[in-house]
Amino acid sequence: MTNELLALFEYYEKEKGIKREMMIDALETALLSASRKSIGPAREMRIKIDPDKGDIRAFATVIVRDRVTNPYEEIDIFTARRIQPGIDAGEEIEVDITPKNFGRIAAQTAKQTMMQRLRQAEKEMIYDEFKDRAGDIVSGTVRRFERGDVYIDLGKFEGVMHQRERVSTEEYNVGDRVRAYVVAVENGSRGPEILLSRSHPNFVRRLFESEVSEIADRTVEIRSLAREAGYRTKVAVYSADEKVDPVGACVGLRGARVKNIVRELNNEKVDIIRWCDDVRSLVTEALKPAEIKTITIDEEKKSILVKVDEEELSKAIGRRGQNARLTARLIGWDVQVQKDESAHEAFEAQIAVAAAAIAKGAGIDPSTAEALVRGGLTSLEMLANDVDEVDIAGILDIPVEEAREIRNRAVAATGGQPEAAADAPETVADTDEPPAAEEMVESPAPEQAAAE
Repeated sequence: MTNELLALFEYYEKEKGIKREMMIDALETALLSASRKSIGPAREMRIKIDPDKGDIRAFATVIVRDRVTNPYEEIDIFTARRIQPGIDAGEEIEVDITPKNFGRIAAQTAKQTMMQRLRQAEKEMIYDEFKDRAGDIVSGTVRRFERGDVYIDLGKFEGVMHQRERVSTEEYNVGDRVRAYVVAVENGSRGPEILLSRSHPNFVRRLFESEVSEIADRTVEIRSLAREAGYRTKVAVYSADEKVDPVGACVGLRGARVKNIVRELNNEKVDIIRWCDDVRSLVTEALKPAEIKTITIDEEKKSILVKVDEEELSKAIGRRGQNARLTARLIGWDVQVQKDESAHEAFEAQIAVAAAAIAKGAGIDPSTAEALVRGGLTSLEMLANDVDEVDIAGILDIPVEEAREIRNRAVAATGGQPEAAADAPETVADTDEPPAAEEMVESPAPEQAAAE
């Protein structure tokens, strides 16, 4: 038992960092409970362990009596004087009550109890060491998986990364070296638990602090951060020093600093923008590379309506609405992105005006006039001078005669002379008069003409 105790003390002291005094105290308490089974209910019993040799002794404080009636609490005066000469009846004396054979059952019980107490002491030490490390980044090795949770070996301790704290695009294998953010250290009913995360937004914040010295020394400040783990992160940075470019400081020379962060995040996209107290400018920066047409701000509802051209809409919204969503989180306002309809509305208004003028001038219904305008004939002059009835018939899909009528009306409206209908083909009238004399002359034969 002595050698086992010393080996146990050395193991926990070196490997787990538990002080020997704490282990001895735990073992003495455990043995006190176990010893009562073999020794009995001795009065004020205590256990003493030599920390260097591992010897275990049991002591009890008993009362000196001339006549002993309770052997567990009293000792006769003759035996007491052999231990401590000069002691009198009624006084207390501490005696060694360690049995010759402490008992294998008592020893085993003590060992089991001590292991429980040592595990409890280890958990308490974990809590004491990590309770102030919440918010830090730690490194460890993946040890095992349980129902989607990842257990990470942190050296002396073990942390857990629950499934909700994992990055959906990342895969882990036993033995992988990972870095994680300490979300919290909870001291629950099952003992302290170190909760880790790689999806927490502050994981990115701590990475920037470790890579960018200007952030670490407060020259550059991260004003806001929004993240969708595994896909994209937006970081708004600010510097009170006008000589310092906060974005350039975070990007680093040739992008070296931000590349290290992106590599740690497994190629997650990171957008770094300059913080501005003006919400309009901040939204413009956050939605880049999309070009914004108009921004409407509702201060009371803290909402922003952004309008962009149709070709810029996909850039502003982003894949699955990610760009707009992260922008809203970054600035803390509700951001809505819509297609700008002003140009379309202006175009439709111009069409309506042109169609009304043609309909009125040519005396046709508005729908026909609108069809002509959408076909490219935007004025009465173009209808009268630049096309013919065949073109009009092709645009409206009507007979040529109807198209000619529409064009003639347009010509008349513009002061021109309408064209007459095409003449019928000429026919020779049947008469009883003989043909003229000239017509009676026969044409010479080809041979005769050639001779002449």
